[in-house]
Amino acid sequence: MVKGDIMKTFYVTTPIYYSSGSVHIGNSYSTIVCDVFARYHRLKGDDTFFLTGMDEHGQKIENTAKEQNLTPQALVDGIAEQTSKLWEKLNISNDDFIRTSEERHTKIVQDVFEKLIAKGDVYLDEYEGDYCIFDEAFFTKTQMTEPGICPDCNRPTVKLKEEGYFLKLKKYEKRLLDYINDNPDFIQPATRRNEVVSFIEQGLEDLCVSRTSFTWGVPVKSNPKHVIYVWIDALMNYITALGYGSDDDSKYKKYWINGDKVAHVVGKDILRFHAIYWPILLMALDIPLNFKLYVHGWFLMKEGKMSKSKGN
Repeated sequence: MVKGDIMKTFYVTTPIYYSSGSVHIGNSYSTIVCDVFARYHRLKGDDTFFLTGMDEHGQKIENTAKEQNLTPQALVDGIAEQTSKLWEKLNISNDDFIRTSEERHTKIVQDVFEKLIAKGDVYLDEYEGDYCIFDEAFFTKTQMTEPGICPDCNRPTVKLKEEGYFLKLKKYEKRLLDYINDNPDFIQPATRRNEVVSFIEQGLEDLCVSRTSFTWGVPVKSNPKHVIYVWIDALMNYITALGYGSDDDSKYKKYWINGDKVAHVVGKDILRFHAIYWPILLMALDIPLNFKLYVHGWFLMKEGKMSKSKGN
């Protein structure tokens, strides 16, 4: 750092990788990109915090554990250990490794959900529609290019009808669109930003954010037959790892609230979750959108993208 420069903060995150199988070269790419980001900022003299970790809940993990005759916890413990050792082998310089099955995370996710219920931004209703177990995602008729087929992975969806809690996406639709238009560097590159804008302009529907047909997830504190939708659970990692909602939230204040730069690096397949659900979740919680989203493509093989479930 040049004498006289003021030290800035830099917070960089990978997506947290889904624990249904071993990480692949695409995941390594995201992690190495973030490592380069972090090392560059440290060399500049910036106060840098680099986060990676594992997304450990959901029906797909429960199903995979059954297939392997394991408990879900045993499955994710093994994948987390394997992944952590791999990052050590690649000399990745992360400062923390968050796991969504850790109490420091699950407790805060439960508290946040109760806060959203109390505020009226999450409400109880009945859900009926298409759900992709592999992508852990709900799709409306307008989002599906072919009936009964997931538009993201081209696998068959399942029809679900169950009681569920819903997050009011419609309520924040205009506010989010205005924010993206007022901050053109919020989502990069521009092609991905245009995708998001186009998606929002088609109209958002309230999102089902709980499930009752399986148990491997974070239970809703006030209604424990429901588990919180895995993506709402997973996205919160970016601030629970900093101590948001805990007795010691100094890192959260330092790197998020008062920080100079926050960079989320993600693959294009999870763009919608990070560019729509995450900002709306933050708006509902009155947390500032102090981040930039950097979206990269996939490593492709002849038969398509690499996938944990395909094992390729």
